[in-house]
Amino acid sequence: MKKVIISGNAHEVLQQSLTAIGYQVVYTPFITHEDLVNEIVDAVGLIVTTRIKVDAMLIDKATQLKWIGRLGSGMDLIDVHYAHKKGIQCLSSPEGNSNAVAEHTLTLLLNMMNKVDVSYEKIKQHIWAREESRGEELFGKTIGIIGFGNTGSRFAELLATFNVTVLAYDKYKSGFAKNYIKEVNIEHIARYADVVSFHVPLTEETFYYANTAFFNSLEQQPYFISTCRGKVTDTNALINALENKKIKAAALDVLENEHITTYTEQEKKQLEKLLSFENVIITPHTAGVTKEAFYKISKIIADKIKAL
Repeated sequence: MKKVIISGNAHEVLQQSLTAIGYQVVYTPFITHEDLVNEIVDAVGLIVTTRIKVDAMLIDKATQLKWIGRLGSGMDLIDVHYAHKKGIQCLSSPEGNSNAVAEHTLTLLLNMMNKVDVSYEKIKQHIWAREESRGEELFGKTIGIIGFGNTGSRFAELLATFNVTVLAYDKYKSGFAKNYIKEVNIEHIARYADVVSFHVPLTEETFYYANTAFFNSLEQQPYFISTCRGKVTDTNALINALENKKIKAAALDVLENEHITTYTEQEKKQLEKLLSFENVIITPHTAGVTKEAFYKISKIIADKIKAL
């Protein structure tokens, strides 16, 4: 039988589907990179999450490998170019958690605008800070969305009921403007947006896209949201933007380094600085990990593998 390794936590529907079409499935969600190097030698398929980096060395060990399946979106931990050179197909399932990410993005935005976390922290201190917690309504605002793929476009759909204008920019996509969604360049977003939300993959082009120059270009002191990848945002630039009031508040579901126990002294200082702002919300990369998304990303990648 053809061997497939599932190297991350996956819904049981994935293993059941692969077994049903004749694969021998090795489900090992806690395997290390070192152990995977030995296990992958005779595997024809590999399923990964964000735990394992699929680098050239690992690919070279996988002499029988035909495909790599990514549970969710973001291929930055897979050397896709090298895999393709070796004749290995790379699949992902961003459709599976796009709604989850979009809902989480909307949650972060409404939380920031209505100062939910701030007022709750005051209540825990027995302070009834009603006036200080006065927020803003989302209704009628201008929302800038950078990256209009699965999550960016779904976020735009969820905003329809708020009577907003969406200014959407995507370097590699066009022809998506309709009704309240306008297709614009990045300069329009910087000039007019009351909210800026990032939904781009991490590539050489998007690394530190949200840098000092980007924050300085923002003219409306917008709310800033990132639910994509941590290294899209330069943390130091974000801190400076908050200090210099280039942005009104920030909500992050991602950080540059999400392994907090490995932090350097500099990274610890950055995190403590971010946490010191009342107008900052940070969640632990949970936007795309709802119960529903957990099933959907496994089902979708199983269906794509069947179609190969």
